[in-house]
Amino acid sequence: MKIRATLHLSEQSRTLDLNGRLGWAVTQLAEAGPKGVTPITRPAPRWSGYVFDLRELGVPIETIMEPHEGSYPGMHARYVLTCEAEISLLDWEV
Repeated sequence: MKIRATLHLSEQSRTLDLNGRLGWAVTQLAEAGPKGVTPITRPAPRWSGYVFDLRELGVPIETIMEPHEGSYPGMHARYVLTCEAEISLLDWEV
């Protein structure tokens, strides 16, 4: 999958063409809006890695740490895209 993400930053826009999981991750973040995503709500093998790589490309993503209960209580991350984004599909390969 190849997508084009246009990020509307404070006074300018930035366009990125992303492949594979990075394209998928930024699409999930844009669709989730201000509520963001967690690895529980949008399962993927390496959310922290995708977020790291997207930040390296200049994508503004906030990490909010939240507690959780259950058999293994602890903390998990919620990732939130902190700008408006337009996503378009460029290519879909199977």
